[in-house]
Amino acid sequence: MMHASNALRICWLTILGALAGHLPVRAGVYYSGETFAELPSQWRGFLVDQRQLRVLAGRPPAGLPDSPLRAEYEREWGRLRANPSLSADEAADLGALCLRLGKFEQALDVLRPAQRQHPTHFRIAANLGTAWHLHGELDRAVDALKVAVRLAPESDRPYEQLHLRLVEGRRRAGSGIRLDDLFGVRYGDHVGTMPDEERQKLPADAVAMTQRLALSLPADGLLLWQLGELANAHGDIASAAAILEGCVSEFGLNSPELRRRRQQLREAADRLGPPRRGDSTLHEEHTGFRFRSTRPLARKLDVSQLPQPRADRPTPLPWTVLAETKLDAFAKPTFLEYLKQLDGKSVSLTGFMVPLSEQYEVGHFLLLEYPIGCWFCEVPPPTALLLVELPEGKSESIRRGLIKVTGRLKLNATDPEDFLYSVQDAVVSEVD
Repeated sequence: MMHASNALRICWLTILGALAGHLPVRAGVYYSGETFAELPSQWRGFLVDQRQLRVLAGRPPAGLPDSPLRAEYEREWGRLRANPSLSADEAADLGALCLRLGKFEQALDVLRPAQRQHPTHFRIAANLGTAWHLHGELDRAVDALKVAVRLAPESDRPYEQLHLRLVEGRRRAGSGIRLDDLFGVRYGDHVGTMPDEERQKLPADAVAMTQRLALSLPADGLLLWQLGELANAHGDIASAAAILEGCVSEFGLNSPELRRRRQQLREAADRLGPPRRGDSTLHEEHTGFRFRSTRPLARKLDVSQLPQPRADRPTPLPWTVLAETKLDAFAKPTFLEYLKQLDGKSVSLTGFMVPLSEQYEVGHFLLLEYPIGCWFCEVPPPTALLLVELPEGKSESIRRGLIKVTGRLKLNATDPEDFLYSVQDAVVSEVD
């Protein structure tokens, strides 16, 4: 869908420092309003959704957007909180929403009496274990998670066991910033694929299991460190370096071991440079395993909540609207009716710049919702790419932070060699 192939040769180490079928994939936090795709998800998509869940409980890192889920979660939290006679499932949901929104003590206030009333309800037990964990009461978390493991359906039991192993390990280790021993593997100083004797210790689903746990505990930087080591163990050095960069820049982890490892992987990734596009053999070596989804959190767009198109001012354009475009086998798009109403009108949206050439000053560039860690593994779909074209004679300096773009939206339904979306006569500004 694009004619600027140079963009696909760019590899950025800023997934976090700047970012199939669906199964009920959850662990630790069980909320019926969340539907997850099959794991493991591509690193970029996973980190985007993991960040969305994380910033529900607090302000986003500087220069990054708020979670689009916040209003929805707070609305449902208020509705359930106002209900004086919750069912077991509703109590589990209210407890989960309290956890997502950072209301840990309120989660305990909901889940403790709910468990006494419904002692065999799995989701209540699992959410209570997570609530004690996030409240810092590890002894009580262990007790509650043992109950959750016993009550868990067979499909969920391995993930609850992993959560229990995590909490038991941290209880033994005490305070300090160190990598959790989740799989009995010594990652050491290896850069790239691990020696066979160590890698054979890793379960085949170690990445999927850890991603699942990290979605339940999105503010846990040590789990992200674990994912970085797993990415490196499977040969994906660029993503590993970017993930560890985020552990320091976004999570503020200051372990000397982590910082040394981050520097080691970053230097190795710089030496490798961007992979060659289109080399399927290299792709297998680069990822080491098969991703099963592009991103884990499945969202259903509520058109009724979208801003009404305006003629007198730019209409804010959510990225979720662009993602709803469907492509047939011949790359012919079907746009949402809402999006077609915006065609030719002034819109505004935020995102990250991606240059289409080696130039520092540019008159056009790509805009992405979140930055890319590696274009080789994480090339966005055509529905996630927007071409920004400045007025003739104007240029902007390439920057890495979040920006705001305002201009006239143009939809492309006929030329499969061009981008689906462009914003013309665009103005670039700082985010309010």
